[in-house]
Amino acid sequence: MKHRPKLCSGHAPVTRRHLLFGSALVGASAGYLKAHPDAEVTTTSAPLRNTAKACIFINLNGGASHLDMFTPQDGPWNPRDADIRSYTGGARLSNRFYPNLSKLTGEMLLLRSVATWENAHERGQYYLQTAHSQNPAFASETPHIGAVMAREQNSNGVLPPFMSFNHASLQGATFLGGRYQPFLPPVDNNGIPTLVHNHFGSAEESRVRFEQRFELLETLDAPLRSGPYNLDMADYASFYSQARNMMYNTPVGRVFQFTQEEEQQYGTGTFARSLIVARNAIRARNGVTFINVTSEGWDTHNDMFDPGNPTNFLRPAASLDRGLAALITDLKASGDLATTMIVVMGEFGRTPGNLNTRAGRDHHKDAMCAAIIGGGAKGGRALGETDNTGTNITDPGWSGNRPIYPEDLAATIYSALGVDYTKNLLDAPSGRRFQLVPGAAEGHYRPVEEVWG
Repeated sequence: MKHRPKLCSGHAPVTRRHLLFGSALVGASAGYLKAHPDAEVTTTSAPLRNTAKACIFINLNGGASHLDMFTPQDGPWNPRDADIRSYTGGARLSNRFYPNLSKLTGEMLLLRSVATWENAHERGQYYLQTAHSQNPAFASETPHIGAVMAREQNSNGVLPPFMSFNHASLQGATFLGGRYQPFLPPVDNNGIPTLVHNHFGSAEESRVRFEQRFELLETLDAPLRSGPYNLDMADYASFYSQARNMMYNTPVGRVFQFTQEEEQQYGTGTFARSLIVARNAIRARNGVTFINVTSEGWDTHNDMFDPGNPTNFLRPAASLDRGLAALITDLKASGDLATTMIVVMGEFGRTPGNLNTRAGRDHHKDAMCAAIIGGGAKGGRALGETDNTGTNITDPGWSGNRPIYPEDLAATIYSALGVDYTKNLLDAPSGRRFQLVPGAAEGHYRPVEEVWG
């Protein structure tokens, strides 16, 4: 089976058709869906928490420094004005780096005993996105956890179940099919222009003209829809109908629109705008189950505290602090935070203790951090601890009595959203079984139950 290549920075220009239809990939043929009957699934039927309906995963691409984020320690490496403060429940944050999040520690669960098996960006990102190590024999067929979530949740809403913003090398749905591919909408305050085609008189006349043409297209394509030549054709033939449902749909259009006042609240830039659209999609309650939002700029090897360095640590930290705080505040106000699990983490931590000879930090896999907010997670706490330089985990802080790995966090997200993390699919293209979380059925990895209190 041909695997769709990942997106990359050198992709071709996006046409209007690609924008609405090609990037959505939100359909799959009925015949292909039958490739996953219950008879081809095994599971241990693990107990699930079912506390959340959706997940917003904030991917700190580049590997955020745990020592300068959720696991700060006093030491000569800190800027003089770092202003590290302690809060109820054991949380610690720099009030300089995170002045807004410091006011919301009661909503946040900080995980300070996270580790990873990977220490290189590409492999670390693959691991973070899939909860699988990057085995070259299976890498092209292993789907993103967002695609798995979309499939298992079986959402029938108008909006695509898996949305993603800003990531240039995102793992897709692979063999799960086009319906579960990530929808990659643009972020512009005017929304997606191709949701309406008002080129033939009035808006109503344009809508009628569009529907007539679409009906003709379906008639002409009928033979290819009923008997597609391959999976790619089946995906494109079937997702058009769902994409059509998004068009001339005012509530859907509003999901992708926002005001200048909202930008002032969340901040400028693609990351901030993506969080606004993510908030809108959650509030719409119309099919979205997993949203990936990537925050760039965390690969801070040199001059990380130098304001004159355009790639310093201060910039992504300030963007995350402002945008995430606004997202938490808005979802709490609308009542959606209770059923939306926000997860914040990168692919690994960074070298502990004193800065390197270039005044930055390099890659470090033995200790990193994460944060979970909402979706049933009990905030106002911190789990785990490192030594006083951030080098090694000294207290796992959970019943596993070992570091928390990405597999455990994936199992935690799955459990929160009611997905059996021990499930295996037995019809992957390679012929091997696909495990939602490798080793979970055997008990090697499991949800961090302490997340719920």
